[in-house]
Amino acid sequence: MDPISDMIIRMWNAQAVRKRSVVVPHSAIKDEIARVLKEEGFVEDVIKRGRRNRRVLDIVIAYEKDGNARIHGIRRISKQSKRTYASVDGLHDSKKGANAMFIVSTSRGVMSSSAARKAHVGGEVLCEVW
Repeated sequence: MDPISDMIIRMWNAQAVRKRSVVVPHSAIKDEIARVLKEEGFVEDVIKRGRRNRRVLDIVIAYEKDGNARIHGIRRISKQSKRTYASVDGLHDSKKGANAMFIVSTSRGVMSSSAARKAHVGGEVLCEVW
C-alpha cells in the first residue's frame, strides 16, 4: 500500500469521527507533507515521537470554532501506478475553493502549489487539500 495514501486516509477518518489527533508511522516525506499542512493551517501541530525504527508522527487536526474540521477534503493525485508531474505553468490553483491547494514535491523540497509558483519550480503533484 502507498504510505502517503495511508496517511491521508488516516487523517480523513480521524477528522470524520472528530478525533483530536492521529498517529501515523514516520517517514521523511510524510513529515514534510505534515509540515506544509501545518504552515497552511489545515493541521494544528505535528509531533515526532519514538526512536529510530519505531518513530511516529502525532498529527493534531485543526478544527474551526463551530466544530468542523479545516480539512474539507483531501485526495491523492500522483499514485504509484501513475505519477503526475506539473511544470510551473501547470501549477494552477485548485478549483475546490478559496483555501484549496496542491502539495508538490519539487527539487527544493515539498511545498504548496502557491509557494512552488513563487519559487518558479515544478514537480510531482502529491495531493490536493481543500
